[in-house]
Amino acid sequence: MRASTAATSLDRRGKTITTAVVFDAAVELDKLTEGGLLQLLTDDFEAFRRDVAAWCEATGDELVSSEATAEGLQFLIAKGPVKPGGDSLAMVISSDGLEELLSPLGFALAAALEGMAVHLFFQGPAVHVLDRGFRPRLSGWARPFSRFAATGLNRVGHIPAQDKLQQLRSLGAEINVCGPSMQHFKVDRDNLVFDDLRVVEYLSFMAVMRGADVHIYA
Repeated sequence: MRASTAATSLDRRGKTITTAVVFDAAVELDKLTEGGLLQLLTDDFEAFRRDVAAWCEATGDELVSSEATAEGLQFLIAKGPVKPGGDSLAMVISSDGLEELLSPLGFALAAALEGMAVHLFFQGPAVHVLDRGFRPRLSGWARPFSRFAATGLNRVGHIPAQDKLQQLRSLGAEINVCGPSMQHFKVDRDNLVFDDLRVVEYLSFMAVMRGADVHIYA
């Protein structure tokens, strides 16, 4: 039975990355009991119309209404019952570039938000992402403009890679890092941004991949 109390309001106008907005919405929904209502306000951005509906369908939450208003898109979401564990994703990430990290981490966050068990394997140059103090950079001639690009991306919802990994961990994601790649790229075990990462190699992650429903290589 739907709660009779007023809806919790969440204003995420100015953010156009749906996973960033939906993560914040998921945090608010997690505070509610079944049937509790969340009113989500976003910019009138086409991707939100489909992505919020797809997320609610995947999680079992109810999209009560969705309408364009003078302020932006307004969604009313009712918290559904807790769903049992679903599919799993195994993803291999090999690049540490600013733009190259956007898609794999975005897909991983989307999967976790939809209730999938997420397993990440960082190898090659991507092990730098797990080094304390890591700052991703653009490649080629644009490299000197990396800080400005990162600021612009953060403004619309593409938060720094390590912050996104923290979001993933809060949703239960498991992070694996390639031991030989750490040695080759001089990433010290004691300097990893998280203390409990699984240092493995191909055979260990192959065991994870055999049980996964979705595989992504980036």
